Amino acid sequence: MQFTSEQRLDGGVLEREFTLGEIPGILWTPGSASAPPAPAPLILVGHPGGLHKMYPRLVARARGAAAEGFAAATIELPGSGDRPRSAAAEQARADLHRALEAGESVDDGIIDRLVLPLVETAVPEWRAALDALLSLPEIGGPVGYSGGVIAVGIRLAAVEPRVSAALLFAGSFVPRTMFEEARQVTIPLQVLLQWDDEGNDRQLALDLFDAFGSKEKTLHANMGGHTGVPQFEGEAGNRFFARHLK
Repeated sequence: MQFTSEQRLDGGVLEREFTLGEIPGILWTPGSASAPPAPAPLILVGHPGGLHKMYPRLVARARGAAAEGFAAATIELPGSGDRPRSAAAEQARADLHRALEAGESVDDGIIDRLVLPLVETAVPEWRAALDALLSLPEIGGPVGYSGGVIAVGIRLAAVEPRVSAALLFAGSFVPRTMFEEARQVTIPLQVLLQWDDEGNDRQLALDLFDAFGSKEKTLHANMGGHTGVPQFEGEAGNRFFARHLK
């Protein structure tokens, strides 16, 4: 991991951009300019790709986490931002948008072509980032995962023992073959669902929630479209992580 820039945000939050090989990322840590930060629990901040495009929402989530004493970190997804594109993924994405615009049901094959290769690449990258982040003195663990792509969160929660709790955003399609992996997830979960999300399959999201093997799992469903998540859900997420990471 190599830090490439840093700035101090309001409230003393230190924001540092980094690269992990060719993967760009951002780390936010609570603290002040006059004292080094104490080791903090870490929240991995998932998103649908495009760090620069997503930055306003990502930094808002990171500020909220820092106010509760958490560090937060994110990395760019494969094929997003300035990372190399996959022709197969671009074709699957075009097929998905074509089906949605036509009001057609989305074929499972399209979802598999789009999501499964992403999961296979993104999860090892997240685990490599976690190795590097936990080696820093200002990061003490434990670790949570917050956000989407939900299929990435499912795989990470199933295979990464260092992730102790997850807040998953049910705003993207999940291959049905991953439902068996969902049954293997046993950590505490909070799942966020926008009831009128125009680009998501509500029933699939409900079936997925039912499939999770966690004894503690909570579904937060709110009216509204994909980008209409109520502000209070950020506070609810921080309370969830406070219960399990502190």
